[in-house]
Amino acid sequence: MNQPVNQPVNRPLAKKTLGFAVACLLSACPTFADESLWVYTQGSDTRPEGSWELKLQNISRLDKDSGSYTFHDFRPEIEYGLTDRLTIGFEAMIFHHDYSVDDPDWNPMYETQGGEGGSFQSTQLGGFETTLKYNIFSPYKDKLGLSVGFSYEYRQRYRLDGAEIDQHSYVPILYLQKNFLDDTVTLAFKGKLEFELRTSPGVKEEEVAPDLALGISYRVKTNWFIGFETRYQSDFLEPEEEGEPPPTDYSNFTDINDLRLGLQYQWAYYAGPTVHFSQKEWWWTAGILWQIEGGGDASNPTVRDGKSWDEHERYHVGLTVGFEF
Repeated sequence: MNQPVNQPVNRPLAKKTLGFAVACLLSACPTFADESLWVYTQGSDTRPEGSWELKLQNISRLDKDSGSYTFHDFRPEIEYGLTDRLTIGFEAMIFHHDYSVDDPDWNPMYETQGGEGGSFQSTQLGGFETTLKYNIFSPYKDKLGLSVGFSYEYRQRYRLDGAEIDQHSYVPILYLQKNFLDDTVTLAFKGKLEFELRTSPGVKEEEVAPDLALGISYRVKTNWFIGFETRYQSDFLEPEEEGEPPPTDYSNFTDINDLRLGLQYQWAYYAGPTVHFSQKEWWWTAGILWQIEGGGDASNPTVRDGKSWDEHERYHVGLTVGFEF
């Protein structure tokens, strides 16, 4: 019986396959979508259909201009690709506050828990958030990556001081992404506009809060990225307080006959470096952003020396670890 003759190797196909593999290795092309290269900014990628991602993120917001202030915002999140274009996500919020006030003339927002000269330390379940993200254009196939999203958020604890609240937020989101130099450089933008309905003892607030983040990242070697990120956050509101005259420059988005942005009570701008490392099944991102400048309305007593201190901190340190499966 004749032995089978070895078939010749299809050398052009083999060369193409090898070339593609080498190109992917050298370019560190993303095996999974939606890897976060920054602390706050996110690109336009959505997850592949049927894939999962677990993210463990903590952003530590540290120091004000007086006293001692530490807030760890820990958020475990799970994401799932419903289709290649549509991703759904759910995250829990775990807040840890540790602060004290030692200046009786400085009392921006600790009234509920610590008050003047007081302190507070506790770990609490802050709430939850669910998000949908839909991709319209791909940054790899089209001139500009574009996705839109929407999230609903419920909080039972106040982010700033851990006080008990009842808050419902409705948040449209815009994602933009542009890649350069064969995906070596990535530029991305994430813009949120938060519509918040919040009640706490004796206080009602209807707030509009823009939150804008812009990041650029450069792949320095296989799997390693260094970047730079900026973030701008502001609040438009005037609280309605029990026993006080009605506010005159309030925000309103629930009454279509009286839509108004209201008083810009505070704003701040942050900037700082980031670093990202990715493997096939996991990745991590770290960064630190300092408050560069802040301000607000003249009625805000915590705007000092070109910084805003009630809603903002001296610097933020972020670390996220992601697992793909």
